[in-house]
Formats: sequence, structure tokens, C-alpha cells
Amino acid sequence: MKPKVSIVVPIYNMEDYLERCLGSLLGQSLSDIEIIAVNDGSQDSSLKLLRQYAEQDSRIVIIDKANGGVSEARNDGVKAARGAFIGFVDPDDWVHPSMYQELYEAAVQQRAEIVMCTYVREFGTHAKEKKFDMANGQMFRGKEVQDKLLRRLVGPLNKEVASPEFLDAWGTVWSKLYRAELLTDNGLSFMDLSVIGSNEDTLFNIHAFYHAQSFVFLNRPLYHYWRANAASITSSYTPKLPEKFEKLYSAMEAFLGEKQLGDEYKTAFNNRICVNIIGLGLNAMSEGKASSARKKVKDLQLLLQGRRMREALRSFETKDSPLVWKVFFVCAKLKFSLAIYFMLTVINKLRVRQSGGTSSESGSNLASRHHHESRRLGNHADELLPANGSKQNSV
Repeated sequence: MKPKVSIVVPIYNMEDYLERCLGSLLGQSLSDIEIIAVNDGSQDSSLKLLRQYAEQDSRIVIIDKANGGVSEARNDGVKAARGAFIGFVDPDDWVHPSMYQELYEAAVQQRAEIVMCTYVREFGTHAKEKKFDMANGQMFRGKEVQDKLLRRLVGPLNKEVASPEFLDAWGTVWSKLYRAELLTDNGLSFMDLSVIGSNEDTLFNIHAFYHAQSFVFLNRPLYHYWRANAASITSSYTPKLPEKFEKLYSAMEAFLGEKQLGDEYKTAFNNRICVNIIGLGLNAMSEGKASSARKKVKDLQLLLQGRRMREALRSFETKDSPLVWKVFFVCAKLKFSLAIYFMLTVINKLRVRQSGGTSSESGSNLASRHHHESRRLGNHADELLPANGSKQNSV
């Protein structure tokens, strides 16, 4: 008999976190699940731990493969999934005991192809709930899924531009449950991070929401997103990220052209490029002490002088933005790279202070990533900025 939900967990050198993650999944109130643990060429004791868990609980299905990156691991997990619905969990995160029961029941009762919950950012010493301005149980059907959600995944418009920290907060895959046929019937897969650098979640969801005919939003923080590893500015540098983002933009642009989506989508896409200055800029700033301030300023100048960036900034509107972001993007338009450097320095200090992080962690425990894949850098611009009005919770 097929399980109700398949949960795909890509794993690369995560021995320190597996017990917490798997414990939260095996303890789900919805027991009719399978956990597809994809060991992506781990060099630590991850595989040994997985086998121990699998001996104790038959719901754990192990896929042992050579390292190919998180996208390939997730794709292999989807292919092996037997459940009516598919979810994704990163191995250093954990979930609320009722997460998959709540998502599954909402999907069945509302006949939804995608259900989303909210999440809590866990910093080790404290936690902050990510707030979403949408009613609990909000339902979208048919063209509404594209008009209200797909467009938002492509990029922000109007007042959305004023909150760049939400650029990809809607794009995470681990906060969602997908009807399996939505993924398999439309041949949806994750693009290789070694090609696009980041944003594989959002790109995947752009395709998923284009094909989806129904969506339910649960304004309940059911997922716990572990941020303690990524608090340091030096733990998130991705070499050649601007070049990889160019391939990401080309993939998004090709999608918009193929689906013949309108001018509103093109404007949203251009706005995404502009807002991504923050993530790309912080990446340049995080190269480490070996890189001088002069080199970082030069890298920022090259970023601002790129053809696609110049064209996007030319039509970028900031009238709905707070003063600080107006100043930031005016400096970007004028290519004042030194001013951008100082503003990004302040942003990063605020980000680290808000997270409570002071130390650098690079090493092997970078969730599901190999050495060439960043720990979620740029994939969620909301995590590159300090929290705005987020609720702090005790842990």
C-alpha cells in the first residue's frame, strides 16, 4: 500500500544533525509516511546512522549514491517516491510533530495540489518566526495561482519591492507539500546548483506553480529552519556567483518567453534582478579576509556595470520603498560602488547581530551541499537580511 506522504531528505555529511531531523520525522502524528533519505556521497558516519535508523523503522528508504549535489539528490528522491504527496526536508532542520498531518489534511480537504506553511528560523540561542501577511487557510484556484503566487515567485512589484527580505521567502520547497502527480506528470526537477549557483528552490516552484491549479496557505510555523551554521559572513561565499546567476536569469527568462507571460511578469523579473544586488553584493563581501576592501569594491563595481543589471536598474521603481532602500538603489543606479560597499557592511553587521552569530563555520556540515555548493546563500534573500519585526521565541 502506498504511503500518504513521501518526505525527501538529501544528506551530505550531516551526522551531527540527523538524529534531530529523523526524530522529528519519525515522530510525526501522520504515521503513514515514507522518508526517502538520499545519502549524497557522505564521507562521515551519515550512511551508518541511516542504516541504523532503517533497521528500526521500515518507513526509512535509503538511496546511497555518489555525490552529485542537493538538486540531483532531491531529483532522485522524487523518482523513488511512492506517496500521494511529496515533501522536502533539509537534514539539519526539523519539523513540528503535526506538520505533515496538517499539510496533508489541508491538501485532501481542499483538493489542493500545493499546501504551504510558515517557518521558524532557529539560531541556536534563540528563534524567530518568519511572518507572512496572509490569512490562515487562504485558498487560490485556477488563474489565481498564477496571478497571486507565480508572479510573486518571479519577482516583486510595487509595495513588495519595499520588503526585499521577502524576495524568496515564498520560494522554499521545504515549507510545502506537493501532490505527486503535479511533479511527475509535468517532469519537474531541480536545476543543478553548480550551474545556477542558487535559487534552485524558487526556480523549481516557478514551474510547479505554473502548472498548479490549487494552493492552500497555512499561516502556522510548522518548519524549523536551522540558521546557526550560516550566521557568519565567511560561511556563505560562492565563487563566480554573478556568472551563475546569469544562467539562472537565462533560465527564468526562457520560461517567461516560452509560457508567453505578460509585461507584469517581465517587470517583476527585472525587479528580482535589482533586488538580487543585495545577495550578490553580500556574497562579494563574504569572500574573506584574504580579499581586500579594494577588491570587494571592484567586484561590486563589476556587478553594477553588467549589462543585464544596468538595464534592470534603469526602469527600477523605488517610490514605495523606505528611505534606506531608496538611497541604496539610487547608489546602485549611479554605480557608486564604494557607497554600496559601506551599506552592505552595515547590513551584514545587523544580520549577524540579529542572528546572534559571531563565529565562522565552513567545514563539512553545510546542509546537503558539497564543497562547491553554498549553504542556502542567495536562495533566500530573506535570510541575508536582518529580520523586520519578527517575533522572537524561546527555545
